[in-house]
Amino acid sequence: MSLIIWGGVLEVVALFLFIPACFALNLSPGPNNLMAMANAQRFGFRTAVAAGCGRLLAFSLMIFLAATGVATVLYASEKIFFAVKLAGALYLFWLAWQLWHADVKLQQQASNRSMSLSGLMRQEFLMAIGNPKAILIFTAFLPQFVNPEQPMLAQFGLLGGIFLLLEWLAISIYALMGVYLRQWFSRPEMRGYFNRGCAGLLAAAGAGLMASRQ
Repeated sequence: MSLIIWGGVLEVVALFLFIPACFALNLSPGPNNLMAMANAQRFGFRTAVAAGCGRLLAFSLMIFLAATGVATVLYASEKIFFAVKLAGALYLFWLAWQLWHADVKLQQQASNRSMSLSGLMRQEFLMAIGNPKAILIFTAFLPQFVNPEQPMLAQFGLLGGIFLLLEWLAISIYALMGVYLRQWFSRPEMRGYFNRGCAGLLAAAGAGLMASRQ
């Protein structure tokens, strides 16, 4: 059985296999999801979800590159891949340093003014675009569900759209977790523990990225 979308054909069986596997990837704990949770804890649910649009923009760009074959070239080039990995790791270290030294004594409204929504979106975008694991997802994972005998762009469009929708749902789930944690970390010292815990995990992700091989 096939599903006809935008003039392309996608197997329904492949689609039903793709959705749970994709959502598992979306929900996996990583730097971006961790950032969504931290943003919600500091700035609120709506701000964290809106900031996640920066991540969705980065992933939309990656999906387009994968559909046109450019991402495969980037992945095949060891030097370019290493440069992306290095930039992503350094950015994670920088974010970890910022979060570690964040002023937890500021009130919520003052914290909201400390960084604009565009700044938070930029953080999400740069973190996502500098993560080579995302390149692997769009060059190795998505193509497994594409029928090479049918138009590629239509299939990538459908799969990419589903991925982005599930990613937005994952952002919302982690943001809700951050809002829930905010009730537990209402005192400045507890917020400090939370920020430093997130900073440590971001730094660990950066170190793991540096140590990983292509």
